[in-house]
Amino acid sequence: MAMSAGNKGEDAPMSEINTTPLVDIMLVLLIIFLITVPVVLETVNLKLPDVVFEPTTTKPENVLLSIRSADTDGDGEPNADSSACEVYWGQTPVDSRQLLERGQKKLEQLLEDIGGPQNITEENFPEVHIRGDVNTPYQCIGGVIYTMQYAGFQKIGFISEPAPGSGTVGRL
Repeated sequence: MAMSAGNKGEDAPMSEINTTPLVDIMLVLLIIFLITVPVVLETVNLKLPDVVFEPTTTKPENVLLSIRSADTDGDGEPNADSSACEVYWGQTPVDSRQLLERGQKKLEQLLEDIGGPQNITEENFPEVHIRGDVNTPYQCIGGVIYTMQYAGFQKIGFISEPAPGSGTVGRL
């Protein structure tokens, strides 16, 4: 019979860690997190705006600006890689100085027509609608926006092409 008699290692400290309680605690924590995370993520309910494409209704006092890359090589087509741009007030080409002057004159005329700044409302204040060519550099459009803001316009919008199949021109 092979039995071990004696106290050869009974008083020696155990050198192995019992990991069973540690695993039990980790599993309990994992279950708690799995239950609480979906609740925490859904605490803020937001209704994000839908993309609305509304047809453009242009009032006569609104300003329509068109911007495209300038024809710098003389072939009759605008150049996408050019930093120069052409700006049109309605159908009339204007440079940045003329754009500022026309904008300021437009607002001065409005103030005369409505009887002074105390009569300005959101409904009678003109808007600027910008039509930017797809190849126009941002610096051109940004310069026009800055110029019109400097002239005193507060509401500036962009005219966009309609979604395929909608058949109407609108603005975002």
